[in-house]
Amino acid sequence: MPVIFSRLEKIKPLYDLMDKVILFLCKLLLIADIAITTMSVIGRQIPFIPDPAWSELVLTLMSYMAVLSAALAIRRKSHIRMTTFDRFLPKTFVKILDLLSDIAVLVLAVIMIVVGWKYAAGLGAVGSYISMPWLSKFWMYFPIPIAGLAMLIFELERIFLDLEAFYRKEGE
Repeated sequence: MPVIFSRLEKIKPLYDLMDKVILFLCKLLLIADIAITTMSVIGRQIPFIPDPAWSELVLTLMSYMAVLSAALAIRRKSHIRMTTFDRFLPKTFVKILDLLSDIAVLVLAVIMIVVGWKYAAGLGAVGSYISMPWLSKFWMYFPIPIAGLAMLIFELERIFLDLEAFYRKEGE
């Protein structure tokens, strides 16, 4: 097996750390979503509890959580994929298809970074939330380039693992 794969194995703890940080962030976002939504629902049903006008923030937090958890799915290879015919196809062909699909997702990640940043810095920078005029809509568009970056990093790991699979012997 080429030396590069053993060297890349040394940075695996960084990938593991990034995975844990993003998962923790997703958990915090979910807790905040639940708390704000609960407060909003209770505020609409119970007259003496105020309904927060800034509850539209839930949508922004949810978009962060959705795209970051999608990046985690790439790392864990738990995203939606078609594997029905994998057992009928030659193993080398399946490995090639895995590599091609990971390259396609890598391209999508780069597009998300570039286009997402243009939207966040352009359109997002000029708008603000209706209920929070002091908060820029930049934060509403910012999850796309952030998720693109996380996807890019995790997809690079997947591609190296795909390439390593070509050198690995059956049963290793």
